[in-house]
Amino acid sequence: MKVVTETKGQNSYSFQEFVEKREKLDWYRDEPFLQEMAKKYLRHDFNDIHEKILSFSPKVSGEWNRLAERLARPEVHPYMLHFDAFNNRIDRIVRPVETHQLEQGVFGEGLFSSKMSPWESFIKRMLIHQLGEAGVACPLTCTHGLVALLEQFPDDEYPELYDILMHTKEGEGGEFAIGAQYMSEIQGGSDLPANVLEAVPDGKYYRLYGNKFFCSVAHADYSVVTAKISESEKVSTFIVPSWLPGDKEREKRNSYEINRIKWKMGTAELPTAEIEYKGALAYPIGPKDKGIAVAVGIVLTLSRLEIGIACAGFMLRASREAELYSNFRTVFGKKVKDYPLSASKLRKIKSAAERTTAGAFKIYDLFLKLEQPLNPGLKSDHPLEIRKQLFNLRELVLLQKINVTQEGAEVLREAISIFGGHGVMEEFSSLPRIFRDVVVNEQWEGPRSLLLTQIYRDISRVVDWYPPREFVQGVLEGAPEETIQEFSVQLEELLQKPVLGEVTEASIEAAAEWDQFCTAFFKAYQETAL
Repeated sequence: MKVVTETKGQNSYSFQEFVEKREKLDWYRDEPFLQEMAKKYLRHDFNDIHEKILSFSPKVSGEWNRLAERLARPEVHPYMLHFDAFNNRIDRIVRPVETHQLEQGVFGEGLFSSKMSPWESFIKRMLIHQLGEAGVACPLTCTHGLVALLEQFPDDEYPELYDILMHTKEGEGGEFAIGAQYMSEIQGGSDLPANVLEAVPDGKYYRLYGNKFFCSVAHADYSVVTAKISESEKVSTFIVPSWLPGDKEREKRNSYEINRIKWKMGTAELPTAEIEYKGALAYPIGPKDKGIAVAVGIVLTLSRLEIGIACAGFMLRASREAELYSNFRTVFGKKVKDYPLSASKLRKIKSAAERTTAGAFKIYDLFLKLEQPLNPGLKSDHPLEIRKQLFNLRELVLLQKINVTQEGAEVLREAISIFGGHGVMEEFSSLPRIFRDVVVNEQWEGPRSLLLTQIYRDISRVVDWYPPREFVQGVLEGAPEETIQEFSVQLEELLQKPVLGEVTEASIEAAAEWDQFCTAFFKAYQETAL
C-alpha cells in the first residue's frame, strides 16, 4: 500500500538569491557613478588609479565587509580590563580578533604614505567608509589629522615628533601607528576655550594633569591633546604617546588611566573613553597659546572633511542595497521597485547619494588645488584671490559636515524602509548600524547649531574684503545666474537680521531662516558639482 505524506503549511521561501547577489557586489566596479566622478576629477591620473582601485575594491566589498559584520555584534564590543593578574594597572582595551584583522588590513594600505597619491587614498577611504565605523573609520580620520599636524609644524627640538610622523605615515616594519584626538572636557564639549586640563612644564617637555571626557580611539598609539599651560588662560596643543619606549609590551601606560569606555548609540565598535591624566609626558606642537587655531584649523577641519567623504560612502551603499532588494522582493504580486511610492523613494535615495558624492569630490578637488589649505585663519598674508578660495574651502567644509550628516540620516532611514521589517534586523542588513553611525557623526566635531553659528560669524567678519554677493558667486560658480542672484539677496538680508544674540521671537525666526538657507545653499553647490 502506498503511503502519501502530505506537507501542509511548509514555506520554501528563501532570501538566498538576494544574499548571493549582495555578497558578489563590488563596491567600485558596480558603482558607475563613482567611477564617473573619479574620471572627471583624476583626469590624466585616472587610468592608473582606476586599476589600483579595481584591485583594492574586492577586498573591502568582501573580506573586510564580513569582518565588519562579525565585529559589530554586541557581545564582542570593546571592554576594559583595568588590572592584570598581579594587580598591576594596565587599562587594556579588549577588542575582538576581527577588529585587529581589519585594522591591520586597512592601516597596512598606508593611506597617508608619501607612496600613495591623495586621490587614490580619497577613493579608497570612501570605499572603506561603506563598512560603517567598523572600528577603523574614526581611527583613520584621527590619524590623518595627526599626520597633517606633524607635517605642518616640524620641530627639531623634539626629534620624537619626527619619529611619530614616520610611525603613523610610513609605518615601521610594516606596522602603522594609530592616532587620536582628545579635546572635549566635561564642562565644555566643543567649547575648547573652557578646557582646564593643565600642562605643567618639565624641562623642555610637559606633564599633563586632569580629565578628558570624550576620547575616541582610546586604543591609539598617539593622541593630539589640548591643554592650558600652567598660569596661562589660552589653550595649547600637545602630542601624547600612549606608551613610552619599551612600555607598550609591559602594558604600562604613559601616566594616565582610562576610567571607562562609554556606551554610545552608534560607532559602537570604537572605544570612546574617559581619560585621567596623572603626569603624562607630552610634546608641544605648533605655536603656544594658539592651540585652538591649531586644533580646529588642522585636526578638526580634516575630521569634518572626512565626515563628508564618509556620508557619501554611506549613501552609495544604502542606495545600492535598497535598489538590489527592491528588485528582488515581491509584495502583493509586484516587486517593491514597481510601486510608485517605492520608486520615488529609490530615486530620492540615489539622487542624494550622487549629489553628495559629487559635492565631496568637488570640495576635495579644491582642497588639493590650494597650497597649505589648512589653518589659514580669516586673516592671512595671501593674495586676496587666494584668501577668498581658502575662505570658500573653510565654509564649504562646515556646510558639508552639517548638511550631509543630516541628509545622511534621512537617506539611511528611507533605505531601511525599502526593506520593510527586515530593514531593522541587524543580522539582515548593515543599514541600521550605519544609520546610528551617521547620527553620531552629526554630533562629532561640532553639532549643527554650533557650526551654523560659526559660518554666520565667519561671513559677517569678512564682508569688508569678501562681500556676500562675491562669496555666493565664488561658491556657486557654474550655477544659473538666477540661482546666484537669489542666494545673494537672501544672504545679504540674513546678515542684517538678529541670527545671533539674545533670544527673541525675531531672532528665533531669523535663526530658522539661516538654518534653511545653509541647507538650500549647500544643495545648490552639490547640484553644480553634478
